Amino acid sequence: MPESLNSVATDQDILESRTVVALLERVRRAVTVDDESRVTVEDANKLRHGGIDALVLAAVFGADDNEKDTARWLIGELGQQLGIRPASIHDLYMARGRGEVSGFTVPAINIRASSYETARAMFGAAVELQVGALICEIARSEIGYTDQRPAEYVAVMTAAAIKEGWTGPLFIQGDHFQVNAKKYATDADAELRSVRDLIREAIHAGFYNIDVDTSTLVDLSKDGIAAQQETNYSLSAELTAFIRHLEPEGVTVSVGGEIGEVGTENSTPEELRGYMDGYRRELKSQLAGLSKISVQSGTSHGGVVLPDGSIAEVAIDLDTLQRLSHIAREEYQLAGAVQHGASTLPEEAFGRFPEIETAEIHLATGFQNILFDHPSLPDELRERMYDHIRKEFAGERGSNDTEEQFIYKTRKKALGEFKRELWELPQSARAEIRQTLRDKFAFLFQQLGVSDTAETVRRHVSPTDRLHGGPSAVRIKAAADDWDLSD
Repeated sequence: MPESLNSVATDQDILESRTVVALLERVRRAVTVDDESRVTVEDANKLRHGGIDALVLAAVFGADDNEKDTARWLIGELGQQLGIRPASIHDLYMARGRGEVSGFTVPAINIRASSYETARAMFGAAVELQVGALICEIARSEIGYTDQRPAEYVAVMTAAAIKEGWTGPLFIQGDHFQVNAKKYATDADAELRSVRDLIREAIHAGFYNIDVDTSTLVDLSKDGIAAQQETNYSLSAELTAFIRHLEPEGVTVSVGGEIGEVGTENSTPEELRGYMDGYRRELKSQLAGLSKISVQSGTSHGGVVLPDGSIAEVAIDLDTLQRLSHIAREEYQLAGAVQHGASTLPEEAFGRFPEIETAEIHLATGFQNILFDHPSLPDELRERMYDHIRKEFAGERGSNDTEEQFIYKTRKKALGEFKRELWELPQSARAEIRQTLRDKFAFLFQQLGVSDTAETVRRHVSPTDRLHGGPSAVRIKAAADDWDLSD
């Protein structure tokens, strides 16, 4: 047991700290905490109309760890009382693999920028359309450049759901928990340790859906599909077993695999079978396996940027996507195939995904673009963000990149540095941006067929209560993140 686990402050110590007392005072008309660290919603209306805003602000920008930990703990407890519980989508996807559920494509939305406002827009549209089949996700790379660790991300998503009155199983996903090929080639053990550490941190925080991405290690120089996919499927099975070791009792984390890196050649049935057959051989028979499989069908993350900064039209291969989804369901009882890099596709493309029974679609850059290009974002702030990119990331500019191409591809890396300024935009500007985002979410939910899926989700997914004894539990989990549980 690491020393840090033995030096965690008690609940009483934390609740009596100066910053926490001040926080509890700010929300006392909406929330109370008794001497046994039991949390009570005193007035749900007051909580939604002010109290939750104070709590989420403290969860992200608290003056010290006591305030941040307490705010995150409170948000989690309040969410569960109001019917918002972190959950795995595994059982819904297994039902789809058995043919019991069909006709929609689950949107997995990477919330990078102005996360609270973006999530509010998303959940607001979901309430209006009764959407339950919905995933909030963040990738390994995004966690870094947006400055959002898993515990913070879960708190912000939960707070946004509370604010908008959305309820149901809350699917939070680690997207592209990816093995970096260059780092793996230099020091495989260190790179795998980094991925395992992130998985551990994410599961502790409430990420019960994780996409394991070792597709970067597919070696096309080898002879035969099985040999090319061997490192990919072997490490996918190894990381799946690690996830099963960590998942809480009563939870089967939804695990996704990937057979081809996004932006490369389109995937084939032979690759899917080579990966899945090898994966099943490697995985211990008593363990639950994958729920879905990510494939490449012609898209790229963020789209292909033209010299003037516009996005090139994408020739997405829907026939490949449909064929691979069918194989995944019929031969391996998975939910189907997953489409990445789709948010910049033409609007008329989205209605095709549920028609061809795509299981899941990942959407990210389009929402980020709405923020950066919105007329309500102050020009002065936008230009300072771009100046930051020009200064700090000049080395990432390609030799043939125009200014527009460089800015478009790199501006996401300003999000962490300017997180607080974006959070504190004038209320009117935030409301206008949020409305634009909400309209976009509503359109996508309707096109993807997930309207009126709340009841379907509740029928197949039954998340368990996971109440913590007090804010010190947050510290215990954080300390455990530093303890190699595989020892």
